[in-house]
Amino acid sequence: MNIKEKIEEIVDKVKSDEGFAEKFKSEPIKAVEEVLGVDLPDDQINSVIEGVKAKVNLGGIADKIGGLFGKKD
Repeated sequence: MNIKEKIEEIVDKVKSDEGFAEKFKSEPIKAVEEVLGVDLPDDQINSVIEGVKAKVNLGGIADKIGGLFGKKD
């Protein structure tokens, strides 16, 4: 299993599926296991959860920062 690919898959699902995003916020372990289809040890699940949170938060920050510089056409 490629963890980086799974993190990207989960990030995409969080961004595109509002119901899944809510589940990830309230029950991240269950949400991640749902996508992975396997029960992993807590340390591995927590690594995936932190990776997803970092990528989702970076996207929000990048959008806000981009607005500071204006849009070039």
